[in-house]
Formats: sequence, structure tokens, C-alpha cells
Amino acid sequence: MKAELLKRGSIWFVDWSPGRGSEQKGIRPALVVQTDLANQNPKYPNVIIVTISTKGRPLPFHISVTPTALNGLNQISYIKCEQILAISKDRLFKYCGFLETDILKNVDFALKGVLNIQ
Repeated sequence: MKAELLKRGSIWFVDWSPGRGSEQKGIRPALVVQTDLANQNPKYPNVIIVTISTKGRPLPFHISVTPTALNGLNQISYIKCEQILAISKDRLFKYCGFLETDILKNVDFALKGVLNIQ
């Protein structure tokens, strides 16, 4: 993992194995939502992410993302804002890209709703 690429809004492939129950499994993308203050702190070994999947539902907390050169995704995907996790930075397998600013604002709005933050 290149620390300079680990920023809020960056998309990384994460090694989810071993997953349990309905948890994601294998290597899949995730969005970093943690503040850059923690992302750049070498003494803080974890990162807060939300999952990204090619399967989504018409829910206010599933944010649709169209593939672009900036975000690096290769198919329409859904940021699942209800699936918030703190994981080891060691699980970040490969840098994918960076989420567009307008979509990140939609994610922020959805996270506030999921977490009941005004």
C-alpha cells in the first residue's frame, strides 16, 4: 500500500477473505471514508471504509457509481453506506482510483442518514 494514495475518497481493492455469513468475500473494492489525519498517521493501523458492490438496490444509502478513468471502476457499482467497517490497512490490496467529488458528497449525505447525524 502506498501511504500517499491512502486518502479520504480513494478506492482500494480489499482482501475480504475470510468472510463470514453475508460478509463480502474475495478481493473487492471499497471506499475510504476516514479522515486524512488518521489515514496519514503511521501509528494508526486501521482505516474506515464502506463497501462497494456491483449489486445494489434503490435505497437512499446505496450510491450508484458509473465507471470513469478517475475512479478506476470497470462496471456500474454501488457504494453501500450502511456497510461501514474499520479494517487493517494491511487489507488494502491495490489502489483503484479516486471517487468524484459530487459522488463523495452524496456518500457523506448517506452516511449522515445511516448514522443518524444531523
